[in-house]
Amino acid sequence: SSPRPPIEPAPGTPENRPMAPSSSKTAVAAAALAGCAFVVPNTQRSTERTALRRSGVAQAEASGSSHSGSAALGVTLGALGAAVLRARHAKTTTKAFENELGVQPPLGFWDPAGLSSDGDAREFYRRRVVEIKHGRVSMLACTGYIVQEFFRFPGFLSPSSEIKFTDVPNGLAAATKVPAVGWFQYTVFCGICDLWLMHQVPTNPPGKLCTRLFGEETTNYEYGFLGLPGYLGGKAIADPEVKKKKLNAEIANGRLAMMAIIGMFFQDGLTGSAWGDWANYTDSPLRAFESELGVQPPVGFWDPLGFTKTDDAASFRRRRYVELKHGRVAMFACLGYIVPEYYRWPGDLSPSLGLKFSDVPSGFAAFSKVPLSGWAQMVAFAGTVELFQYVDDPKRAPGDFENAGFLGVPNSYVKAPAGTKEKKLAAEIANGRLAMMAIIGMFVQNGLTGEAWGDWSLYTDSPLRALTSAQECIAGTGGPFPEDFWDPAGITAKKSKEEILQLRAMELKHGRVAMFACLGYIVPEYYRWPGDLSPSLGLKFSDVPTGFAAFSKVPLSGWAQMVAFAGTVELFQYVDDPKRPPGDFENAGFLGVPNGYVKAPAGTKEKKLAAEIANGRLAMMAIIGMFFQNGLTGEAWGDWSLYTDSPLRALSPAQEAIAGTGGPFGDDFWDPAGITNGKSKEEILQLRAMELKHGRVAMLAVLGWFHVAAGYHIIGDYAVGEHLDNNPLVNLTQMPMGGIWQVVFTIMCL
Repeated sequence: SSPRPPIEPAPGTPENRPMAPSSSKTAVAAAALAGCAFVVPNTQRSTERTALRRSGVAQAEASGSSHSGSAALGVTLGALGAAVLRARHAKTTTKAFENELGVQPPLGFWDPAGLSSDGDAREFYRRRVVEIKHGRVSMLACTGYIVQEFFRFPGFLSPSSEIKFTDVPNGLAAATKVPAVGWFQYTVFCGICDLWLMHQVPTNPPGKLCTRLFGEETTNYEYGFLGLPGYLGGKAIADPEVKKKKLNAEIANGRLAMMAIIGMFFQDGLTGSAWGDWANYTDSPLRAFESELGVQPPVGFWDPLGFTKTDDAASFRRRRYVELKHGRVAMFACLGYIVPEYYRWPGDLSPSLGLKFSDVPSGFAAFSKVPLSGWAQMVAFAGTVELFQYVDDPKRAPGDFENAGFLGVPNSYVKAPAGTKEKKLAAEIANGRLAMMAIIGMFVQNGLTGEAWGDWSLYTDSPLRALTSAQECIAGTGGPFPEDFWDPAGITAKKSKEEILQLRAMELKHGRVAMFACLGYIVPEYYRWPGDLSPSLGLKFSDVPTGFAAFSKVPLSGWAQMVAFAGTVELFQYVDDPKRPPGDFENAGFLGVPNGYVKAPAGTKEKKLAAEIANGRLAMMAIIGMFFQNGLTGEAWGDWSLYTDSPLRALSPAQEAIAGTGGPFGDDFWDPAGITNGKSKEEILQLRAMELKHGRVAMLAVLGWFHVAAGYHIIGDYAVGEHLDNNPLVNLTQMPMGGIWQVVFTIMCL
């Protein structure tokens, strides 16, 4: 198979390498999801319908407390479960894409769908190219939405149709105004850009584009900073740190733009205008409570599950009460995770047990340290607050307790500054939402990594790890591509490094023996030593048949000599050294020549070793096939007619029409799947015609594959204007659309 495109360690190119990520990324990622809620709303709109929070008081449910208690119990049980899971995790080296461009705070490496869980650098490269292209297109699309609100070109867009630029509305409505010739121009322009002006060379980092015009380096050029062409002085940023920062910014802005343009489309489609007047969306199920606290930019009234569709004020009040309570508890919980990292009370937590505050770890591990009396005190305190201190009053707004002042100080000793109450209450809801997301992130991080602030290297079950540390010892030494790790059966999944190296040594030995065995089957068909194999028995080399039949001819002394020779080689000549790689014997040179008299040419050792593994695997499969063929037919090269027990020998009169025209030999009938059973003569002849056509096409395809892989694609290079890739699959993607249509028309004409 052909090698994949080289993956450079420059910014923007995927590679697998170890890292030790900064702590608390998972927690911050979860917190970021709620970040959109942390915006203070317009207090004037909020005050317009505060009476709604007090409506339906007689129907208000008193179950908020029980709900929050159940939720708290569920969080506690979930936390305990996650703490148990992390006990099985052992420390290992990370190997994923966590150091690539685009891995940036607050989310870190963000792949919730697990697209990169297979560790395939080639697929990561392809997805990064697509991501950058979509991001750039989205940034242009967002700019197209925004600029037209402030500026339009003067004059006509289409003089023949008398359409001015100012006549074209912004947003989706523009699709109805642009004439057909305009759409055609767009399509042609985009096609030219995609096919010739902005080409992604597989050896370049993702997003680094160049032209692919005729003339090689003479007429082609690359693009510099902000896409400025090379012939206009565009140059790449020289400073690697500045370049990395700019490329990271481009990816981040592209991601933002992809989300933004979808939001603009959504807003445009629902409201009928490019910048979406909310009042125009009369079918919104969210209008009943859209002036309540917590309705704030950028999401407005956020109820994707439609809990408020029934317009039930009592249910809304109960949910708001539960939301506030959970948010307040979550804010305390987040503080409880953070503060102990910087400060702990001095002295004893439990003098009777000799337990100090400094002895209690952060996170889930604290459960194992706090004594039973401590748990009793916490439960009693929470119950006292719940039952006597902060009691819900149906006559008051949700979460507004009579004897609690600013920041929950009891008995209203501290009041919120005048005129800031609505703003403070909205901020509390936003912060509570943020804290609920954050504390869940902290729990997940703690449970997966075993630490409160989550050392990523401790999460050994991560789907983003390509290999275990033990498997690293043979990475890049086999598989469809040279840098692959090839273990489809998962034999090495839970093996130690020593066990994996032992398996590799066994694989190499079996492969080498199999290659010799294959040669032993093939060479005697063309050449045999002259003279006697055993003069005492009058046995010549030419008397020994090929294959299994040779066992009956070789004398006992011959077997003894072979066993002695193999034993000598195994025990004294090629001895395994644990300090050297598997199969690398100190006194063996190139091609196994003893005592290292012949060495591999400089710079070719890795390539030769990879080829040996591949050829050994092929030889192991081949020798098994030779044994099978020899055993069934009685000959080393298997005359099919000798296999009299074959279930494929009986032919029907219809099958006789193609007898002797297929199979391993010319006079065979080959139909192992029984496709022709029950078929008429005409149907069998039709199948034969289809087989011949497919075979001829396949032969041409194989020739084409070999020609391309060998680098002979002069016509294609001339047509495209550059030297195309030698990988036939990659080469196919580089073929221009005109060439593809030529192939299609040629086939249709034939």
